[in-house]
Amino acid sequence: MTGSKTQKFTAVQSVELLVPNNPIPIQHYLRQPQRLVHTLVDPSRMDVLGADYFRLKMRPLNFLMLNIQPIVDLRVWVAADGVLKVRSVDCQLHGFEYANNRFELTLLGQLEPVTQAEFTLLRGRADLEVIVDLPPVLWFTPKPLLEATGTGLLKSILLTMQQRLSHQLLADYTAWVKDQLARDSARFSTDVIAEGSY
Repeated sequence: MTGSKTQKFTAVQSVELLVPNNPIPIQHYLRQPQRLVHTLVDPSRMDVLGADYFRLKMRPLNFLMLNIQPIVDLRVWVAADGVLKVRSVDCQLHGFEYANNRFELTLLGQLEPVTQAEFTLLRGRADLEVIVDLPPVLWFTPKPLLEATGTGLLKSILLTMQQRLSHQLLADYTAWVKDQLARDSARFSTDVIAEGSY
């Protein structure tokens, strides 16, 4: 994408979470992408496309005099080294069709579990980049204003995801562990009853 009216915006957000060790390690939870994405974004804005693929309908965004709604397709998976990866694979804009072929959004994220004696440290980072050909209505907007507005918008998106992750992940992980242990207990009881019936 080239041209004097092309603008690039970037933002980075880091996160560190201390997760108390449970009977089922957090690494097992991280392999449940359909649960995990709901700790990042509102489930009502997420559609499941496949085992590792999801469509995120972001909240409408106000960028200067424009109102846009990005629809981002994401892949969420755990790599061989145990690190959770998030990567955008496609993006469309609603409400701003002019930019659909002049707009690139790249989201890269990871969450790495580092096991300690009594807890696991989740260390994460997300990088968000947008490259867009500006419409004529914004050609004469001062560049510092464009950059400040665009960068601030991306930072607010990542900060919202970081805050949601910090608040939701521990609660959902704890609930998931309790559910798994309850299922294992019920399965064990059923097996004992079945063996005793012979």
